[in-house]
Amino acid sequence: MTTTSTTAASGSAALVALGAGSGIDTAALVANLAAAQKAPAEALIAGRETANKARVSTLATISSSLDSFSTALSALVGGGTLYTQPTTSDAAAVAASPIAGTRIPGTLAASLQVTRLAAAQTVMSAAQADAAAPIGRGTLTLAAGAGTATITIDASNDSLAGLAAAISGAGVGLAASVVNDGTGSRLVVKGATGAASAFTITPDAGADAGLATFAYPGSGGGGMALAQAATDAALVLDGIPVTRASNTISDLVPGVKLQLKALTAGSVAIGATQPTSAMRQAVVDFVDAFNEVKATLDTATANGLNGAEAGPFGRDTTVRGLVRQMGALAAAPLVSTGAITSLADLGVATGMDGKLSVNTTRLDAALARDPDGVAALFNPVQTSSSGAVQIKSAMGAAAPGTYKLTDLVPGPPPSGKINGVAMIAAGQRLVAPSKSGATGLVVQVTGATAETTITVEPGLGGALKQIRDGLRGTGGPLALLGDALTRQAETIAGDRTRMEARADAYQARLQASFAAMNTRVSAFKATQSYLDQQIKVWTNSDS
Repeated sequence: MTTTSTTAASGSAALVALGAGSGIDTAALVANLAAAQKAPAEALIAGRETANKARVSTLATISSSLDSFSTALSALVGGGTLYTQPTTSDAAAVAASPIAGTRIPGTLAASLQVTRLAAAQTVMSAAQADAAAPIGRGTLTLAAGAGTATITIDASNDSLAGLAAAISGAGVGLAASVVNDGTGSRLVVKGATGAASAFTITPDAGADAGLATFAYPGSGGGGMALAQAATDAALVLDGIPVTRASNTISDLVPGVKLQLKALTAGSVAIGATQPTSAMRQAVVDFVDAFNEVKATLDTATANGLNGAEAGPFGRDTTVRGLVRQMGALAAAPLVSTGAITSLADLGVATGMDGKLSVNTTRLDAALARDPDGVAALFNPVQTSSSGAVQIKSAMGAAAPGTYKLTDLVPGPPPSGKINGVAMIAAGQRLVAPSKSGATGLVVQVTGATAETTITVEPGLGGALKQIRDGLRGTGGPLALLGDALTRQAETIAGDRTRMEARADAYQARLQASFAAMNTRVSAFKATQSYLDQQIKVWTNSDS
């Protein structure tokens, strides 16, 4: 009887261990098993996500640093503080300012006397008591320096204001307005300055008699009165009499724009002053800014050797290529002529670590020996090989390079080709189309010439901008790298989605398996309960 009791007790304990009283938390067990299976894949994908985000962030920092460096340098150059500045002994009579894209020699010395200012022809009509009253209908012909045009006065514009608007909108360079001088309203018409800009206004045959009031010159004492005649400016430059159609003159003193303000009793001295201190500081500031960008690149491309922290682009050839391009900037030719053509000629050198340094002794010597040459590095020029072709676009508008213009015709309308591509006529000027490779270049053909060569020097700002645009532009290495990182992020996101799906499927299988187990355990418990009852019966019977 003892053996039977012992066996029964042992069987009962085994059944209890497999039953609900075993203490097994199947939900937690399933979660832990699923997490254990998912953890390695999760860690791998999380590491890839972290690395990708670090590379994206670092690439944005590199791009921003490069943009800021280029923009700051362009602003410094474009601000005019590094130009050789023209001077005038009487700024109240003759103002002088530098023309961007040209060089003013530091030895500039000229004598200028203003004997007559340029004036615009101005005519005015008789006063009318009612500005809104009809003036007559018909057509008038306007003839001015910019061409001729016919305007029509009808029911829609039969008034002083309507006539003024029609004249101003005719496109021949005339500006008309209605002025009330206290005695009544008058039509005032003004042309451009210069004797060649004199104009006439002629009512056509069949026009109402009232329009004769606005003729100039009038006939039989009628028509508008001359308030001011069109005249050219008259000057004496270094003893040579010259005339110009405008009081703003950019083709008399090389590199200098003159603004005539008043007649002069004697000569006004035109000279130049060179901003050597500003140029010296600009070189030093450039080196410091360059080294800041270089430090950013060094951090990004650190290889992690000797215990150093590896950078996100430690092995990336694209970013390392940027480092090499930046390092070559010190020795790169920035202008094509002169004794000073690069930063190296100013004592700027690239060290073993790739950073720049400046030998201020050499820099000061260069500034003293050839300040114009130093200024040229910051203030490059754009030149035309023919005096009959003038460059009208601002420096920096067109990419540095050499462009050949052929089949040039002054017009109107002007025409010509640049690098074999037809240029676009815009008034009296020719604009380079985008497919010519000279986007931004604008010229004006002022005389007979079949062809010319336009040279746009890069200068320091242009050279840096070329590097920046080449890397950042569409199809550039940094742009392609950014696209690659975006695609990589999308791939990682897809891998994460698939990993999550696999983990969910695995957990679902575990849940199904343990659910089946629980069903069996429930059956076992039912059997256990039945056996327990029978054992108790048997035990009581034996006793």
